[in-house]
Amino acid sequence: MSTLDPSAIDTERLTMRRPRLEDFEEALAMWADPQVTRYITGKPSTREEMWFRLLRNAGHWDLMGFGFWVVHEKSTGRFVGEVGLADFHRDIEPPLGNFKEAGWVLSPAAHGQGYATEAVHAALRWAEGRLQVRSRARGVPHRPGE
Repeated sequence: MSTLDPSAIDTERLTMRRPRLEDFEEALAMWADPQVTRYITGKPSTREEMWFRLLRNAGHWDLMGFGFWVVHEKSTGRFVGEVGLADFHRDIEPPLGNFKEAGWVLSPAAHGQGYATEAVHAALRWAEGRLQVRSRARGVPHRPGE
């Protein structure tokens, strides 16, 4: 990735960068897929919902200095999904407090290849080096087929 963007990450197989307007259609296709949203929101995203998500993800970087990356295969340039860290101030129990929330969503074609693990590990290494945070796990249920 470009050395001009300190948030850009390269892994062995992936490139990760901040969201851009031109990511909209590929992200919409992913978020509109019922297989993708089944365990996240329970329903496919509309164009409007995806537009707000793109704006939120881009703005998160500007306001917080971290956020979600758009992930592509390094060898093909194919869109893989979105992986990142956030501070969404969710109203959940137990509360997250000052902890950053890690999240990932991948296109079905990218499932089962270890991309989520590779990208999340890279995101956490990036955060540990820049945000003075240490990784701490909170239970996530296993989702068959991922």
